[in-house]
Amino acid sequence: MRFQLFGKFLAECEEQKLQGLDACKEQELFSYLLVHRNRPHPRESLASLLWANTSTERSKKYLRQALWHIATALQDSGTEQKLLQVEHDWVQLKMQPGVWADVVVFDDAFAVAQGIAAAKLDTATVTRLKEAVEVYKGDLLEGWYQDWCLFERERFQNSYLYMLDKLMAHATEHGDYEAGQAYGAMILSYDRASELTYRRLMKLRFEAGDRTGALRQYQRCVTALREELGVKPERRTQQLYEQIKADDVTGPNELSDRLESGLSVALPSLLGRLKRLHHVLTAAQNRVQRDISAVEQAMKTKTTK
Repeated sequence: MRFQLFGKFLAECEEQKLQGLDACKEQELFSYLLVHRNRPHPRESLASLLWANTSTERSKKYLRQALWHIATALQDSGTEQKLLQVEHDWVQLKMQPGVWADVVVFDDAFAVAQGIAAAKLDTATVTRLKEAVEVYKGDLLEGWYQDWCLFERERFQNSYLYMLDKLMAHATEHGDYEAGQAYGAMILSYDRASELTYRRLMKLRFEAGDRTGALRQYQRCVTALREELGVKPERRTQQLYEQIKADDVTGPNELSDRLESGLSVALPSLLGRLKRLHHVLTAAQNRVQRDISAVEQAMKTKTTK
């Protein structure tokens, strides 16, 4: 069985489309459970998350129906894998042997590479990173705009850029200038104003003997920063440009670049956690408001009678 969440949702069994997961809510519930596969979820939380605009009773009913449709689809596929673990109050999706999912490949590679300097990456880890960026066919569940999906989409984007940055630095360490430039281009396709990436590309081209190409990278950097952010390049970017013009690059400030690279991932991660907390609080507030409205309605009905 194969599940693809990057780009368009896709579920296959034996290279055939998995029947029974066509409805949007079934796909959304399954995708949420797959992204958050490492822990069980209270039924009440899932119901309020996916059917926030309905009453508590109806949201629980819709959840039961969606779980039944998912379980039926998995069962009808002919597999005996018990992916969906459903209990009285809890639901969890547990990966099984023979089941492949792009988000699992992606998350596992990211976890392995965290905290390891590019120069110390072994062959196996580099291979996993390459596989991870290859399965990233597009943003998470493109075309979906639910709050939880937007948050996770941003998290995956940050992880994707982090892994590309690792691969770019690793390629540079090993003198693979062509691969390093390719990874840099991939980063800029998502983050056009990444000044750190422009500096690395300038160094890569210069070290590869392409001084003209290095100078052109600086001009692209100037244009991108002006159009995207309305700012000029940092002093160290300008200094690197002057060094390349003079054909005298004394050496990159690797420590500074590594610190900057780490911050580029750490800060979005912190912001993501704050957004998630805001989402949880908002969902709780909405649920309390629904319960209050239900009580008020019941009291009015009782008074009328």
